[in-house]
Amino acid sequence: MIEIVPKTGSTNADLAARVRNGDVIAEGYWLVADRQISGRGRQGRQWLDAPGNFMGSTAVRLQPHDPPPASLSFVIAIAVYETLLPLIPDPNALQLKWPNDLLLSRAKFCGLLLEREGDSIIIGVGINLAAAPEIDGRKVGALSDATPTPSRDLVAQRLAAQLEIEVRRWREFGVGPIMNRWRAAAHPVGTALRVHQPGGTAISGEFAGLEDDGALRLRLPDDAVHVIHAGDVMLEDGTDAAGS
Repeated sequence: MIEIVPKTGSTNADLAARVRNGDVIAEGYWLVADRQISGRGRQGRQWLDAPGNFMGSTAVRLQPHDPPPASLSFVIAIAVYETLLPLIPDPNALQLKWPNDLLLSRAKFCGLLLEREGDSIIIGVGINLAAAPEIDGRKVGALSDATPTPSRDLVAQRLAAQLEIEVRRWREFGVGPIMNRWRAAAHPVGTALRVHQPGGTAISGEFAGLEDDGALRLRLPDDAVHVIHAGDVMLEDGTDAAGS
């Protein structure tokens, strides 16, 4: 159930438009683009594409007894993590970063974008498989930095299969197991972070884990813990992660 198009503006925008028009996007369906000219990341940023990279979107249709929709960001992060982990020679080089990035050797190479449209959550995934853009002030990378570039279509097939498994687990067992797996795959507690909050202020501290609802716990220099529900997170060495 993978549809590949040679070029589009944004795969997320395409699926959202279909939902608004009354189309039912079957779970397991993915729209994957060879090129995107208007790809989007978080907070309205442009997502820069490159030939050979993965740019695709899918949808999860919310059901009455599903866990909180926001927790799907952890579900897709784990699905991407499990898809890519077997391809990386050093598994310790792959880490998750709150709220929805994947790092390879502390450089962002994958970003996730979730948007709600009616009773559907549109999930966009961008993975730098072959090449990474140059972005001032941000450390970005590509999977090809660590291993021969995998087939984009093979990654698409494996990711579609893995997300199906993870969504089923999310519905059956709830958020707890997914959060535990996310914590185990993330940078360790004590990692120095700098958080740029939506209002424009920035605070620094140490990663102190997650709240039960997935919010970030940041331990400040005075040992107080600040709970963050939204913001851009950078590792204090300047690392920042690279939608659809």
